[in-house]
Amino acid sequence: MPPERKYDWALKTTSSTYFAIHKRKNGQFCVVLNHALLRGVTSEMIYWWFRHFQNIKVTLDDIEGYEGTAVPAYLLWHPSDHFNATLKGKIGSQYEAEAGDTIHIQEAMQYKKYGWKYQVDQKVKIFYCCPDGWAMGKKIPFLGEVMVLRIHFKDVVENKKVIGVHYHYEVVIGLTADHFLARQINKKVTAEFGPEFFEAWHLHNTIEVGVFENFLPALYAQRETINALHYSKDMNPDFPSPSAQQPHDKHLFDKRMQGYKDAQNPYAYQHYQQKTFL
Repeated sequence: MPPERKYDWALKTTSSTYFAIHKRKNGQFCVVLNHALLRGVTSEMIYWWFRHFQNIKVTLDDIEGYEGTAVPAYLLWHPSDHFNATLKGKIGSQYEAEAGDTIHIQEAMQYKKYGWKYQVDQKVKIFYCCPDGWAMGKKIPFLGEVMVLRIHFKDVVENKKVIGVHYHYEVVIGLTADHFLARQINKKVTAEFGPEFFEAWHLHNTIEVGVFENFLPALYAQRETINALHYSKDMNPDFPSPSAQQPHDKHLFDKRMQGYKDAQNPYAYQHYQQKTFL
């Protein structure tokens, strides 16, 4: 058998991201992913998207094979990996997501390459839903958090003009305690959502976030007619490929990496129910 892969801030970079995984001795692990600035997008647009993507459809005007077809907006976020997302709970007056709601997510990381190997078919609770970020995950009664994904986003301004959005992602998987039961639960959880899963997720998320530049401004401009959204290829802005972008804020990335490595409780350090640190 090949040797077990070791993860201790195994920093990986693409042309547009910083990415690292830190595995703790009890099997719990932490992920940090920092993207390049999102061009032509604002944090207000992203907040609108997170509150609505589960319940809206978009008519594709000129996408080959789907001309005139209304599809879940979730598919635009990643056409090959996303399948469905449904929302239940105390939904807002305009069917917006709110903290306390539950989302059922169905997707597969890099589906064209791996098929169903890295499948997600999970119901997760929304812990945080505000104009500066989003968090969702799971808790086990009496044991605490077992999975939390926290996204931070903030407008970056130069000369009184928004030049892009800083989009920063952190994930903690597994119980924090270090005893027999916790290690057994972590072993089970990471068998499905382990570091190898998140290596596949890295590219998935890079694509998912990058395509915001293509479709989100166009949909947001139609928000007053949210039940009649349309999308066509000519709505895409004429930006160079996101792969030409540089990751944003290496100092923050390094600081957060070291913080997780030093933290006694990664969920407390993640402060997933608090305002963004950006």
